[in-house]
Amino acid sequence: MLLNKEQYNVAVAGATGAVGRKMLEILEERGFPVGSLKVLASARSAGKTLTFRGSPVTVEELKENSFEGVDIALFSAGSDASRHFGPLAVKSGCIVIDNSSAFRMEENIPLVVPEVNPETIGSDPGIIANPNCSTIQMVVVLKPIHDRFKIKRVVVSTYQSVSGSGQKAIDELEDQTKKLLDGKAVIPNVYPHQIAFNCVPHIDIFLDNGYTKEEMKMVNETRKILGDPSILVSPTTVRVPVFYSHSESVNVETEKPMSAREVQELLSNAVGVQVVDNPEDCEYPLAISATDRDEVFVGRIRDDISCKNAINFWVVSDNLRKGAALNAVQIAEYLVQRARG
Repeated sequence: MLLNKEQYNVAVAGATGAVGRKMLEILEERGFPVGSLKVLASARSAGKTLTFRGSPVTVEELKENSFEGVDIALFSAGSDASRHFGPLAVKSGCIVIDNSSAFRMEENIPLVVPEVNPETIGSDPGIIANPNCSTIQMVVVLKPIHDRFKIKRVVVSTYQSVSGSGQKAIDELEDQTKKLLDGKAVIPNVYPHQIAFNCVPHIDIFLDNGYTKEEMKMVNETRKILGDPSILVSPTTVRVPVFYSHSESVNVETEKPMSAREVQELLSNAVGVQVVDNPEDCEYPLAISATDRDEVFVGRIRDDISCKNAINFWVVSDNLRKGAALNAVQIAEYLVQRARG
């Protein structure tokens, strides 16, 4: 249980990665009440220096005793590290907010998007799971629709930026783009195919049912977060040559009648959502506009002309912010707010 304190001792595990660095940035931006800060990473990154609130912070090696005296630990060090060090951190007395897939589908661990289901966090949570980036931005929009009209089925196609694969993928897209424009050949490394000027319908490994692991994350996580296993989800996830922010085309069918106008009004008042939907002026959500923003942007809201009680819309969000680091910090903020009454 998090106690009511003026300041909290915070650790960031995986601090040198893209999401870890973003966590530090957002903790500072939002004025999180950090008393002491530990930045943790693998042995090869130990000794490096990061900056927090204008002061240098030395990276320490992530070890089994790293969490003594820590109140809240934000993890973005990968599933293996989370499985090993997460429970040890909890034994040390801190709450773990984990960005990996390690604990998301465990029954006794809450999978949380603060705008959607913060009430699922128990009084002594131990580990709290951060959902997959593509799921987070979708459920922020789906939640008010589900509450009002009860969702039956979701069909989603994603257009996911390379930053979702880390810094090496960002570098590969930049390098391939330069080489191809110079008429040079490229050799894929991060992805199985060239990503520059291409779309790859393959994120994570393929499973026996023909879907990828990324696609099944969207199915299972959506049901768990919305608390309704009856919701049908049909996903296709695609990697596109965009540096930052994920985009999604979403079709939703509901039990109760609804119209695009009703949904637009509903989402205009939804927490964490910004409607950008003036197609006559070419105004709709764009990846380049969502980058470095906290909101989930939605537009192209329109009735499905092929199906009753169904609509289509387009959702865009910064996958490193709301899709990962910001969501984790928001969970920590919720814990602090709750502790302070």
